[in-house]
Order: sequence, then structure tokens, then C-alpha cells
Amino acid sequence: MTFKELNIIEPILQALTEKGYSTPTPIQEQAILPAIDHQDILGLAQTGTGKTAAFSIPIIQHLHLDSLQKEGEEKIAKRAIRALILTPTRELAIQIGESLKDYTRYTDLQYTVIFGGVKQGSQVNRLKAGVDILVATPGRLLDLMHQGHIKINKVQHFVLDEADRMLDMGFIHDIKRLLPRLPKNRQTLFFSATMPRSIASLSRSILKNPIRIEVTPASSVVDTIEQEVYFVEQNDKKDLLVKLLHEGDMKSVLVFSRTKHGANKIVKAITKAGITSEPIHGNKSQNARQRALENFKAHKTRVLVATDIAARGIDIENLELVVNYDLPNIPETYVHRIGRTGRAGNVGKALTFCAASERIFLKDIEKLTKNKLSIVKN
Repeated sequence: MTFKELNIIEPILQALTEKGYSTPTPIQEQAILPAIDHQDILGLAQTGTGKTAAFSIPIIQHLHLDSLQKEGEEKIAKRAIRALILTPTRELAIQIGESLKDYTRYTDLQYTVIFGGVKQGSQVNRLKAGVDILVATPGRLLDLMHQGHIKINKVQHFVLDEADRMLDMGFIHDIKRLLPRLPKNRQTLFFSATMPRSIASLSRSILKNPIRIEVTPASSVVDTIEQEVYFVEQNDKKDLLVKLLHEGDMKSVLVFSRTKHGANKIVKAITKAGITSEPIHGNKSQNARQRALENFKAHKTRVLVATDIAARGIDIENLELVVNYDLPNIPETYVHRIGRTGRAGNVGKALTFCAASERIFLKDIEKLTKNKLSIVKN
């Protein structure tokens, strides 16, 4: 199947062609047509499966066609927010904004991205100029709503992205405060990598007869990712990581630490060995996190050391290697971590350093994924 077969209008098709998109991913193939048909969507998908395009393309198509029909009317000149995309982190919001920039290129639609941790002035000015699509993190959205800068009473399309991460980060109460302010007559597109009970309950409360799409279960891992495990004592992990980095020619390596303090210690050891590295975690300011991410994308920094909360919005094309320096105690987290590599059909590699005290975590991961990691000896 091609994008042309999904009833996508020409301005969007042209933008997709220029981006090199030809064949839709499974979630795009299954979600775009129902979403164009105004149906609610419940999408279960790992990161890296192409869900941003799956929800963005139908929304852009609806809004563009609606604008053409009402062209010349005064209410179109005064743009109202007609689509709201809610996402948990600044990094994810920026990533979605970059996609919207590409997909809306040949339409007259306006969008903006708002998030906390920075001064609000430029964001407020952009909102005053008028936008059709708003990408927001929950805290900054509610803050600007309370100040009177944002009204969501005209929203026709509402996207809740990375719902399980919203729960992990404590945003569930913000979402529940936000929902009554949205019009009841709207389309809702709900996406989550996992479906714990609280998220399932939330989805039932806001979706109307949704189409359920589950392209890759949360317990699955991408087939193109080579997975290996090193059994190594905790105190030897730094030396092993430095050795592998010196021996390998990987340009981009993402290392996962269980704690913020641990991430800083790893960066210190790597930097001492002459390898460019930066940490990204919750103790870093938004600007510092974004700077580190941009340096990593531009290959100015070879190694990015991240905690799980900070890493959800990291989307790097052709990321070569993910290293689980510390094993996560929640097996689903392992799936999210290694899903940073092997994206969009590319080959990827994931290495896991397992100390004796972490064997039980490895056992849980292998039970969930139904996959035995290849053991690297010597």
C-alpha cells in the first residue's frame, strides 16, 4: 500500500513525497483512513512506529479542507485552535512540531508548540497571532489557559500522545482537569505504548466507539534490533563501556542509567577517557536537555547518557547502539529503551550490562519479550 491509496489530499502527499515517504508503516496504514473518516482511535504502539504521522495527517487534511470551504469568512481570518495535541515532554512536543512543519508545508495552516521551563513571552505572542494546531505539554497548557491566553472550546480534534508516560510523570490529574474544557463533540485520538488499568479506564472515559489498533504489543521488540547481554560486575561496567566505545566506530550511542546521579558518573568516566558525552535527566534544565539532544543529533556529542523519564522524546535517525548500563526493574521499560534504535526498518543494536544483582530483572525481561538475549562471553 502507498500513501496515495489512503485518500490523502495532494498538498499533504507532495510534502510526504519530499520527505521521502512512500510506504506507510503498519500504524499509519491502519489509523489514517479511520481517522480521516472522523472515527476515534485507540492506538497501542511503541515509539518509533510512525504514530506522529498517523494522527497528524488526518488532522491536517480535515483542517485544510475545512479552511478551504470557509475561505474568506471572518472567523477563518481570526484563527481558533481547532486541534490540540497533548504530549508529556518538551522533547516530544518539539519533535511533533518538526513533523507538523513538514506535513503542513503546502497548506495555509498555522501551528505552534508550547512547553514549560522557558519564558512564556514568545509562546504567548505566537498564540495571539492565531494558530490552527497547538502542540502542548500539560503544565504549560493549563497555566496559559488560566491566564486567559488559550481557549480550547473550538477544538475539533484532540490527540493524547504517550498516555502511559503521562501517567508515569504524574500528569493524569492535569489531563482530568483539562477534559471538561474540551467540546464534547470532537474526535479523539489516543495513543499509548502500554495499557495499564488506569490508562485503560481513562481511554474508556474519553473515546467514543474507537477503532482499536495494536501494531506491536508492548512486550514485543523490533525484529531488526540485535540484542546481546554482558554478565559483568557493577564496578566493572564503566571500564567495559569505555572499552566498547574505543573499539567500536559507532557515531551515536545512547546509554541508559537507572538514576540521575548514575548518569552523571557515567558521563564523567566516559569524558575522562576522551569520548564526548553529555547527560540528559530531570535535574537538568529544559534548555540544557534540549542543547544536549541537539548536540547528539548533530553528532557533536557521541554518547548521550539518559534516564528513562528524560529519554522518551529522543528520536534519532539511524541511532546505532543503545546500551542498558543498568537494567530497568520494569521489563516494559527495556522495550521502550531499545526501541530508540532499529527504527523505521533500520538495523539497530542493543547491549545490556547485567550484574549479579540484576539477574532477576533480566529474567523478567526475557519472560516478557519471549526472547533470550545472546550472551557475549569473555
